[in-house]
Amino acid sequence: MGSISDAMIGVIKEAIRLEVNGRAFFEAAAETTENAKGKKMFAKLAQDEVKHLQTFGEIFSELTGGDEWKQYVDEEDGSGGSPLIEALRQAGAGGDPEGRSGELAALRIGMQLERSAIDFFEKSAAETDDERARRVFNKIREEEMFHYDLLQAQFDSVHSSGFWLDMAEFKMDGTY
Repeated sequence: MGSISDAMIGVIKEAIRLEVNGRAFFEAAAETTENAKGKKMFAKLAQDEVKHLQTFGEIFSELTGGDEWKQYVDEEDGSGGSPLIEALRQAGAGGDPEGRSGELAALRIGMQLERSAIDFFEKSAAETDDERARRVFNKIREEEMFHYDLLQAQFDSVHSSGFWLDMAEFKMDGTY
């Protein structure tokens, strides 16, 4: 492999694992959510995870001079069922006639997933000597923070009022 350290390979592998599992979870959440706005939000989050995955792939390819990162994606995709997706299925099988328990579980699990990603990317940015990797980790951490805040707002709305927010109704970054 090119000029990439074993530690950085490990970090990028873990980043790939997080993004692949995040995509799979959000796709499953979109499938199981009955509300059209909820489906749309989860599908968009899954697309964002794919974009993050492509970013890590580009970095890995640049550093190693090859596409070896794709084997890690394939390994993750073929690794079997995700415990997060199984937890989502179990929550949806709770017999709630309005389907709210499954939707709330999807939001709650999604927040846990995003919190893990935020912590990972924050730690990775702090520990790397590579300035480009640090910028990418910080950028993706900020996007994951936005995802977390979005899921929290959705959870609060669905839990308190029963209504899903439309993603285009507002921005959570304080700008108008």
